[in-house]
Amino acid sequence: MPVVQLNYKLLKEKAINLRKQGLSYSEILKKVPVAKSTLSLWLRSVGLSKRQKQRLTERKLASIKRGWIKWHQQRIDLMNKIKNAAKSEVGGLSKRELWLVGVSLYWAEGTKEKKHNPGQNVCFSNSDPRMIKIFLKWLKEIIKIEESDIKYEIYIHENSKNNLKNVINYWTQITNSNPVNFKYIYFKKSKINTKRKNIGNKYYGLLRIIVRKSTNLNRKISGWIEGIHSIAG
Repeated sequence: MPVVQLNYKLLKEKAINLRKQGLSYSEILKKVPVAKSTLSLWLRSVGLSKRQKQRLTERKLASIKRGWIKWHQQRIDLMNKIKNAAKSEVGGLSKRELWLVGVSLYWAEGTKEKKHNPGQNVCFSNSDPRMIKIFLKWLKEIIKIEESDIKYEIYIHENSKNNLKNVINYWTQITNSNPVNFKYIYFKKSKINTKRKNIGNKYYGLLRIIVRKSTNLNRKISGWIEGIHSIAG
């Protein structure tokens, strides 16, 4: 028998024996250097025990999981790379730019005065701590509103009553205000079969910032909003 044919036969026997031991195609190919199509032809009639099949299934699932974790991490790395590059593009903020930012925030999230219901104070509501910080900075540094003229209200689901201490501490740190300023807390009824994800100890509800005696300021903000729209709209 020619040497090449002998080696081919030995490789086939080795592949079959490895398969009978429950090894996967990829594991066998590391030990038997042949084409995958050839290996598939050799092993198509080789059966596996239930335990061997289970092992291969577990290995396949583990491989899929490793692939997903790697893909997920790549997405996170790309996201962070883009965000960090974009963050550096902002640079600094002038007082005028911060003023425009604050007006735009109020345009999006603030309560506006209606012709059928005049007399609306400045009222800004949000659950995003970053947005709350920027709006307060705008109020105090640009609009020159004193802390004593600001009223805070917390709106939270009633199933978080036992977590109120943490909630108040959280908003105290975000606003850099005194805990005694958070005495106005309103509870929303929670549905039993809720699909909300903002639950548990890390749910802090929504904070409403109200400027006392600020009806005319609200009207002024409306004028600023119309000014932005007339220029950029």
